[in-house]
Amino acid sequence: MTAFVAGIDEAGRGPLAGPVVAGAVILRPGSRLRGLADSKSLSAAVRLRLAASIRSEAAAHGVGWADPAEIDALDILQATHLAMRRAVLALALPPDRLLIDGNRAPALGGLGRAIDALCIVRGDATVAVIGAASILAKTARDEYMERVDALYPQYGFARHKGYPTAEHRRLLRRFGPCPLHRRSFAPVAEALRGRA
Repeated sequence: MTAFVAGIDEAGRGPLAGPVVAGAVILRPGSRLRGLADSKSLSAAVRLRLAASIRSEAAAHGVGWADPAEIDALDILQATHLAMRRAVLALALPPDRLLIDGNRAPALGGLGRAIDALCIVRGDATVAVIGAASILAKTARDEYMERVDALYPQYGFARHKGYPTAEHRRLLRRFGPCPLHRRSFAPVAEALRGRA
């Protein structure tokens, strides 16, 4: 019987706005996908090309989200773990083992079967299946932030994707937070106090 190993990684822990997104990927045995790496080390064009290949060639893939309200209610670590659990639940094949980028795993109970997990620091740069998950998470989140830019054009989300760039901080101070901003993050809380 084949054991299904899923790579797990997230995108969006550091931004001031938008969701945290996790990707989960199970590659086919003998997968020939080339160029899988930490999504942050790849250009946007390469990430998009690889994401399309991953979606078409992987044995299974899933994406999970935790929105800004969940981040504020739970904290960013717990919201990241929630997104990871949702990504695993979105897989069409139930994994037997998870390879997770980082040093902390989400709770694994309630995922439908007993699952083993191994955390690997910098796994997105060293383990292909985690790199694939990193790419799916990053492209899904970036595409979302580009779409919501049309709803909140004054913040420039399509350019900085919600990360705390100088431009984003300036616009946050000028316009105050929108519903996509994480109110538990210090720069957003400061902007709220400044507008009170």
